[in-house]
Amino acid sequence: MKKQKMPSLFVSHGSPMLALDKKGGLEYRQWGGKLTNEYQPKAILVFSAHWEDEKLLFGESINHDELFYDFYGFPSELYQVQYPAPSASEIVTSIENLLEKSVPKTERKLDHGVWVPFLHMWPNADLPILQMSMPNTMSNEELYNLGKSLTPLREENILIVGAGTLTHNLREGLSGKYNTTPDWTVEFDNWVETTLMNSRDDLLNWEKAPHAYRNHPSPEHFRPLLIAAGAANESDEVSFPTIGFDFTLFSKRSIQFG
Repeated sequence: MKKQKMPSLFVSHGSPMLALDKKGGLEYRQWGGKLTNEYQPKAILVFSAHWEDEKLLFGESINHDELFYDFYGFPSELYQVQYPAPSASEIVTSIENLLEKSVPKTERKLDHGVWVPFLHMWPNADLPILQMSMPNTMSNEELYNLGKSLTPLREENILIVGAGTLTHNLREGLSGKYNTTPDWTVEFDNWVETTLMNSRDDLLNWEKAPHAYRNHPSPEHFRPLLIAAGAANESDEVSFPTIGFDFTLFSKRSIQFG
């Protein structure tokens, strides 16, 4: 039976190689299937860690027949991946009405923070998608309030999604010096879980969490969570459809509000 209101999501987007990993994508496939069966979403509005800009912008408003391969040094087959999801340009007006302003349109294609997990979550590429930039000029509170202002979209069967990674020290993660996940990574991931279950407002001061700057030398992979959390209601149940760590240092924790 269809539920009445879409959840908001934070999706751990994973390495680009996740796109080619059917086993690694199984939890995402199960999650996406459950979302589709229980909620029957009409479209997806997504903010990715891999698209920051000074302003709030819309991505391409045509069908996503080409992708942005925003990485280098990976196997050639990864650059052949396609995800021809339909455009969700029909929700632009609703978004602008909620924001009470016109938002500039661009031709930017979906980046891997979006299409890598979505390949598994919605493998038929049949859900319309609209991507928006994440303004790097916005404070934590402003990003949270951006999500809050978009909350009514959930009543229109639109999924609001932030795509990032809850722990993302790329330099240390690729150094090869860790055989197991270090305590400083686990402690931050646990802090996020505890905060979401007990006091979501503390997310606005996430930099004070244990080992915050070591896990996020730059904040872009955490900040999509602020939008997703802002779009949630206080009464929304919090669940974690994917957990664990990839390559020892990168949290796989995804979050569903509602």
